[in-house]
Parts: sequence; C-alpha cells; structure tokens
Amino acid sequence: MRAHPAGPLHGGFETPASVGAPPADLGALDPAVWPRSATRVDGELHLAGRPVTELAREHGTPLFVLDEADFRGRAADFATAFADADVHYASKAFLCGQVARWIADDGLHLDACSGNELAVALAAGFPAGRIALHGNNKSLVELQLAVDAGIGHVVVDSFDEIERLVPLAAARVAAGGSPVPVLIRTTVGIEAHTHEFIATAHEDQKFGFSLATGDALTAAVRIIREPALQLTGLHSHIGSQIFDTAGFEAAAHRVVGLLGQIAQATGQVLGELNLGGGFGIAYLSEDDPVTPEDVARRLRSVVAAECAALDLPVPRLAVEPGRAIAGPGTVTLYEIGTIKPVRLGAGGGGGAPVRNYVSVDGGMSDNIRTALYDASYTCVLANRTSTAPPALCRVVGKHCESGDVLVRDLWLPSDVVPGDLLAVAATGAYCWSMASNYNYLLKPPVVAVRDGVATEIVRRQTLSDVFALDAVLAGTPAPSPAVDQPAPEHAAGFSS
Repeated sequence: MRAHPAGPLHGGFETPASVGAPPADLGALDPAVWPRSATRVDGELHLAGRPVTELAREHGTPLFVLDEADFRGRAADFATAFADADVHYASKAFLCGQVARWIADDGLHLDACSGNELAVALAAGFPAGRIALHGNNKSLVELQLAVDAGIGHVVVDSFDEIERLVPLAAARVAAGGSPVPVLIRTTVGIEAHTHEFIATAHEDQKFGFSLATGDALTAAVRIIREPALQLTGLHSHIGSQIFDTAGFEAAAHRVVGLLGQIAQATGQVLGELNLGGGFGIAYLSEDDPVTPEDVARRLRSVVAAECAALDLPVPRLAVEPGRAIAGPGTVTLYEIGTIKPVRLGAGGGGGAPVRNYVSVDGGMSDNIRTALYDASYTCVLANRTSTAPPALCRVVGKHCESGDVLVRDLWLPSDVVPGDLLAVAATGAYCWSMASNYNYLLKPPVVAVRDGVATEIVRRQTLSDVFALDAVLAGTPAPSPAVDQPAPEHAAGFSS
C-alpha cells in the first residue's frame, strides 16, 4: 500500500498520476514552490543572493540552504493575518537555536512537542511564557521542566497526564507560585483530507480527549476543580498539509460547542481557543494552498458565528503553523554521483522507454518523507541550465534500500552528468528534523543566507560525533581519509 505524505488531497490511496509531459523550461523556478529569493543568474541557481555552487564548495553537500528572509517573512505573514490572535511556531517542523531566536525576536509563540524541544527553546533564550508543550506521553521529567520554567501552557492530552501534573503543580503553588495554565487537547472527530498517519483528529488515534465520548468534558471538569491547575482554553488539531479551510471550520464548530458545554456544566467561560496547524504548502506547481489571510478570515467568521449562537464571548484564537513557515524557504543541494539508465517495460527491449536513476550523495537519511509518506517533491539542475532534450528521471539516494527515493518521477535535461548539482525545493519542514544516521551517513548542515551572506546555523555532523556515542569507538580517530567532512576538492567538478 502506498502512502502519501499528507495524502492525496481527497484522503484515499490512489496511484500517483503520471509525471506527464515535459515542461517547456526544465530549469524554471515556480515562485509558488521555490524560496522567494530563488533566481537564476547566467543559468545558475542563486538563493538569497548567493550562487549555489559557492555554497556547495564552502559547505559541502548534501546541504540545507535556508532563505532567512523567506522564513521570517512567512512568519510575519501569519503574525499580520492573525494580528488579534496568537501565532505559535510549530517547532517540530525545524528547530535550532537560531530559529528559536528568530521566532522570539519576531514576537511569535512556540510549540514544543518534547522536553528536549522545550530545552532547546529555553537554552536559546525563548521567553518561557510564550511556549506551549504538546505530547501524548509527557514524562514526569518533561512536565517538571515545563512547570519549573513557567511556560505559557501545558497542552494536556490524557487523564494519566493530569494525575502526573497535579502534584508538580501543587508543589509550585505551595512554594508561592501560580497555578499551572493548561489547555485540553480535544479530539473532535474531523479527519482532514490527508493520510491517516497525520490526520490527527479522527477518533481512533493516540492524541487528545474524545469529544464524542464525553472524555473532553470530563477532563475539563476535573481540571477546573483542581486548584493547582488553571484551565485557560481548548486545543484542537485536525491534520497536516491541508489545502482548504473546511476542516478547520468544522472543527471550530465542534470545539466551540464544547466551550458551551463546559460553561453550562461548570459556570466557567474559557477565553482561549487553539485550532492547531496543518496549513499546506506547494511542493509542486499544481498544489494550491490557502493563504494565511484566507484562513484567518474564515476562522474568525466561523468562531464568531458559533459563539453568537451559544451566547458566548469570542475567545482569543491561536494557530500553529510550522511547515507553512519553515517549508518553502529551504532547498537541499546534492551532488550527482551515478546515473544509471534503466529500460522499462517487458523484456526491456530497444523500443522501451528509459528511466534514468540519478543517484545523489544524500537520500532517505536527510529526507525520509518520500519513502515514508510517498511525498512529492520537485528539483532542478542547479549549477547550470541546459537546452538538452528532457529525460525521464528518478532521483535516488545512496542508501542500501530500494525505497531510497527523493523525487519519484520528473524530467531533467538528458545531459546531466556526475558532478552536477541538483536542488530539491521545499525541504525546510520535517527533513532535517527527521534526519537519521542510517548506513552511518552524517546529518547535513543548515546554512541560512540573507542578502548574500551565508551563516552556518547547524554544522555538519562528523564521524567523530557519531564515534563519541559508541562505547568501543569513543575517542578513536576516524580512518583516513574519513567520510567526515567534505574533502577540499568537493564540488570542484561543478560546471556552469
């Protein structure tokens, strides 16, 4: 069974469409897909004012190149659209110290999904009061960190978690502190049109309190009666890579209804409503995501109407964009190593079509999403343009897995050769975050570029880093020459 990253847009399992006819310009950069600064200068891809061959020579490949102005501009777009609400950056998409500081400086809030994500944000100086902690299985250690730091919200996910949190909160209150503010994550029974693994609001899943069974109302009553906890509002999340507002509107209808039930049962009117994230981005030219302005307008309208119907005050809204901020502004650069033409069709006869397997120096260790979700990406020849005829290609990695595919089917110029650079678009979300050391490949660096200046915000992992975790190899020098850092001649073959 093939799985789509965020599903085919209508939620089932469908055979992916044919790659279709070759585009008129194999090197074209669709502005809906590529970073806002992406352009070609004398045929070569430039990002935020820097030619990609320079970046590859200086930092090696694979390399994540992040357009800082794009990232921060998209964060600002959400902040402007939701000026009367709270925008939480969903840090699971991509988090490092520099990103945490950008988000803090730009006035957004931040979501952490583990104690370690919380620790990264705190270590970077992110204001604790603007952090929310998510997670379906928060440990005592994670909850203690959240309570001690004084974060803005703990998003409570289960009755077990309430029991773990209460004594920690009570100890804080006994020491003169304030009650711990919490949101209740509700499962509202809305399945977004995405693959089931990430459509997180249907009933049969691990997150949240069910609205249908009454668990959400029971949890609210339990928390309201606990003096060490302060229930400030409700939280809902319906999935990822969502291209319309219908699911959000349906979820808002149901969760506002729960606000009314809570007010009726307890007399307490909650003042916050977090409707989660999941806003889609364009990975391909045919993708058509909604804008932050459209989402904000529709959510305000629906929530206001639902509250009016129940005679409730309109709560303060919050949303959690992650991919929509981090995804479009980052490109992954790879160097081509091997090109293998494979004849397709019965017998592989001379008249059969040919697919070129274009192997690059990374793969599923730096982008697992194609293998995991059948995600769709596009890429271009980056170090030069070409007028050669198109060739049907599949871009694959160097791992010992037949499923190690980055771009399943696309057209590239037929004259691509080993040493050329490929750039894969829209890799800023969930690529570096989900990276691994499979086959002992090393995690790539992340370089932020702005106005032509490149700054390494996450360095390349080294083999010495990996050896340090091994009880036998710790302190042992890597063999020479080690596949540790890019060799001095790395990328010397890039042509333009």
